[in-house]
Amino acid sequence: MTGDDLTFGIEEEFFVVDPRGQLSQSGDLVIDSAEEPRGELQRELTRSQVETATDICRTHEEALRQLRGLRGELAEAAAQRGCRLLPCGSPPMAESDLPHITPNPRYERMAEHFGATARTSHTCGCHVHVAIPDRETGVRLISHFRPWLPALLTLTANSAISDGFDTGYSSWRYQQWTRWPSAGPPPEFTSLDHYESIVDAWLRAGAILDRKMVYWDVRLSEAQPTVEFRFSDVAATPEEATLLGVLIRGLVTTILDSTEPAPGLSNEILRAHLWRASREGLSGQCPHPRTGDLAPTAKVISDVVDFAAAALEMTGDLDFVRDGCARLIADGGGADRQRVLFARCGLPGDVVEQFAF
Repeated sequence: MTGDDLTFGIEEEFFVVDPRGQLSQSGDLVIDSAEEPRGELQRELTRSQVETATDICRTHEEALRQLRGLRGELAEAAAQRGCRLLPCGSPPMAESDLPHITPNPRYERMAEHFGATARTSHTCGCHVHVAIPDRETGVRLISHFRPWLPALLTLTANSAISDGFDTGYSSWRYQQWTRWPSAGPPPEFTSLDHYESIVDAWLRAGAILDRKMVYWDVRLSEAQPTVEFRFSDVAATPEEATLLGVLIRGLVTTILDSTEPAPGLSNEILRAHLWRASREGLSGQCPHPRTGDLAPTAKVISDVVDFAAAALEMTGDLDFVRDGCARLIADGGGADRQRVLFARCGLPGDVVEQFAF
């Protein structure tokens, strides 16, 4: 299988903020007033969020162009209502009120059933879809991809400042999001039946209300013939989101072409690796996907790119990925840049002012 066989798409969630930098409850109105772009604009669980989704992409140039266009269309619609979009994994400012649930029967049912989990897990992520030939292949891919999740989580960690303070985590969003009963790393599946048996048990237990609530860090899409990667914070820039998307595709291509057995990594250990990655982001240490030993994240990311280099070269993405990773290591990821702004005066509004568009 070649990288050209594997199309991909990227979804981004954003907060909608008012002129003071506080969360606005106008997300559904922003969507209503936006012009129809290439791609999709979607409502989210709360009225202070919006979501975009690209069309099918084949090159990093195409993905980047679409992401820039979608952000621009949505920002223009938000500006018409005196608002801006904020690409942060968690709201930097302290909020006095809980977010309002978007008027929608499914969302209202979720809020009633899951209570504070639904109302306080207020996060924005970036989801990458990669095409697969069939669901059996997707399940095999998920089992083999699991060790690479912590390293990739560091790339777009972008939620260090939340609720008015420095959380001590680079991706506080990941800690918040995994409170959902169906969220977190997927197990190492033995078969598609194994995957489906867990989903069925969750449905019978009421831990999910429908199949769209399977929130594993990597899951089979229910709507498209894709595997969906859901672990990442929303990226601070479209360039960083594109970098994540094509690097994931390169890893998928490499793994599907490999004959190596699944790594045999337990979920208990993988959760610990993801915790470390969400805490330290790009500026610290991360468990290495191959050994589990801690190493400087910059070294780990370099090894991840080297692992996927042949696939990235085949699709014309290798230089884009190497340059993007080098920039992130030199300038800091989203979380690092948030901390620099917050450290100046201790004002979370400075983070909003710099990141919002």
